[in-house]
Amino acid sequence: MEGESTRQQKVGKQLQRDIAEIIRLKGMAAFNGAMVSVTVVKVSPDLSLARVHLSIFPSSKAKEVLEIVNQSSKEIRYELGAKVAKQLRIVPDLLFFIDDSLDYVERIDELLKK
Repeated sequence: MEGESTRQQKVGKQLQRDIAEIIRLKGMAAFNGAMVSVTVVKVSPDLSLARVHLSIFPSSKAKEVLEIVNQSSKEIRYELGAKVAKQLRIVPDLLFFIDDSLDYVERIDELLKK
């Protein structure tokens, strides 16, 4: 998060909460039974682009779920616009990424147990 302005961080946190809520309301069925959570949202300096990192469980469905999320990104952005219209002049474009840090932690745990 270094290099980000306070405003970028605040907007990122707000977007994280709002996108998580939108995804939660869609339900696991919309994502082929996978549990999707928003781990981090990083916003560009001009607030026009948001990089949304998703944690997907089980991770075996990650690529498939990311595709579903990307297909519904316009819809998610529209719903986000309704939530942040009062706070932001423009609704940022959304780019979704898989956050595999949990898999990484799990792998380290397995290696340490050996």
